[in-house]
Amino acid sequence: MREAVTTARRIVVKVGSSSLTTAAGGLDAARVDALADVLAGWLADGAADAPPAEAGARPSGAGRKRVGPADRRELVLVSSGAIAAGLAPLGLAARPRDLATQQAAASVGQGLLIGRYSAGFARHGRTVGQVLLTVDDVTRRAHYRNAYRTLRKLLDLGAVPIVNENDTVATDEIRFGDNDRLAALVAALVHADLLVLLSDVDALYTGDPARPGTVRIEEVRDEQDLAQVAVGRAGRAGVGTGGMVTKVEAARIATGFGIPVVLTAAPLAPEALAGEPVGTFFHRVRQRPAARLFWLAHATSPRGRLHLDPGAVQAVVARRKSLLPAGITAVDGTFTAGDPVDLVDDAGAAVARGLVNYDAVELPGLLGRSTSELAAALGPGYEREVVHRDDLVLLV
Repeated sequence: MREAVTTARRIVVKVGSSSLTTAAGGLDAARVDALADVLAGWLADGAADAPPAEAGARPSGAGRKRVGPADRRELVLVSSGAIAAGLAPLGLAARPRDLATQQAAASVGQGLLIGRYSAGFARHGRTVGQVLLTVDDVTRRAHYRNAYRTLRKLLDLGAVPIVNENDTVATDEIRFGDNDRLAALVAALVHADLLVLLSDVDALYTGDPARPGTVRIEEVRDEQDLAQVAVGRAGRAGVGTGGMVTKVEAARIATGFGIPVVLTAAPLAPEALAGEPVGTFFHRVRQRPAARLFWLAHATSPRGRLHLDPGAVQAVVARRKSLLPAGITAVDGTFTAGDPVDLVDDAGAAVARGLVNYDAVELPGLLGRSTSELAAALGPGYEREVVHRDDLVLLV
C-alpha cells in the first residue's frame, strides 16, 4: 500500500473530458455518477475512520461520528468536460478550433456538467460548489487571496469544490492551457496532500501501451526514471486538450511543490484512492515553497522583460531584494501594472519573474534613477519598487 495515499487528508482529483463524455460529445451520466460515487465514498470513509465523538458532544449527523478539522477528509475536484459537454446540444460534430465557438460550447456545457455533479454528489448528501478560474485569478495578489478563501470556505463547510478553467471568458493570454496543469496548481494553492490524475490510460508507459514491449512505469522518483519515456498528445476521442505529456508536466509541477501524484485510469479510482499499487506513483521531490510564488512561476506567461544591470541581478537573486528603477537598463514588451514580467540579466537569461508595479510606457523615463530622486521630481507616488520582493520568484 502507498502510505502517502492512505494518509492523505486533503486531495485534489483531476478527471479528463474523455472519462466523462461520449466520443460524439455530450455527458455520459453513468460515468459522472460513478465518479461521484467513488469520491463521496472516499470522503465518507474518512468520517468513518475518525475518532469517536467525545462524551456530550453534539453529533454532526445521524449515525455519524464527530469529525474535527484534523480528522475530516477534504476533496477538490478539477473537472474537464465543459466544452465537450456542450458539443452535442449545439449540434457540433467535433471540438471547435476557434476560441469564440469553444467559449460558446463551454457556456452551454459548464451548466450541464455542474448540474450532473450536483445530482451525483447529492445522492450521498454532499453539496458541490463551482469555482471557475483564469490565470489572473491566482497570480494577482488580491485575486489569489480571494480564490484561496473561496476554496477554503467551501472545504470548511463540507462542500466539494469543482474547479474548471473559465473557458467562457479566458483568452489565449490568460489560459492555463490544460486542466492537468490547472490541477497541479490548485493542489499547490490548497496545500493538498495528494494529487490524483484520472485519465483514459491506466498508467505511464515507456511508449504506446498498444505496442509490444512497452512497459508500465510503477514509480517515478526523479527525472532519470522518465529518461526512456515517450509521451503522446491528446487521445483518439479528440474531446480533450492534453495527453500524457501534459500529465507528466503536471506531475513535475506538483511534486516540485512537495505533493505526490498518482496517475491512473478513471475506472481504477477506487483502487488508487485506497493506496493500491495501480497506475504510476510520482514521489515528491522537494519541500513546499510559498504557494502564490509557485503559481507565479508555473501558471503565468511573461508580458514583457526588464533588463537588469549586474548589481540589480545580484540584489534580486543573491540578496532577495526588490527591484528598483535604478537597476533597470531596458524594457521590452507591452504590459500594465500588475502583469507578470521576466527579469533578465545582461545576457538575456531570465533570472526571476515578478508582478510589475508600472505600465510599460511609464518605465523608460524612470530607468537608472533612484526612488528618492523620482519622488522629488515626480511626487511620492513614484517612491516605490518596480517589482516588490513579495511579488517576485527566482527562476535560477
